[in-house]
Amino acid sequence: MSKAPFEIPTDMRKMTEQSMDQVRSAINSYIQFLQRAVPDDVMGGPELSSKVLTYAERNLANAFEFGQRLLQIRDVQGLLQLQIEFVQRQTQALTEQAFDLRETTTKAVMESVKSKFLCG
Repeated sequence: MSKAPFEIPTDMRKMTEQSMDQVRSAINSYIQFLQRAVPDDVMGGPELSSKVLTYAERNLANAFEFGQRLLQIRDVQGLLQLQIEFVQRQTQALTEQAFDLRETTTKAVMESVKSKFLCG
């Protein structure tokens, strides 16, 4: 069985790449806004806020990388392989992030309880 190649027309590829650049720029601006807008005194303090924003940036970068690689796909086999790899990487990353955020949040709650118990 031969691989059925497909080609994205050059104009469409360029337009898609430009659109992705515009979206990337808009999302980066939004993340910068969030970094300035999120107060440091939220539960978990600056450590939790920083981790959440870092993970969001990392996940967005992975999605954009997927999009860039998607534009290079030449056949259905490559498309399936790319999708499988992306889902596996994101599943692993999200699992690790959830574990880390749970630990950070638990630590913050315990510190908050301690300080209220000792001060109150």
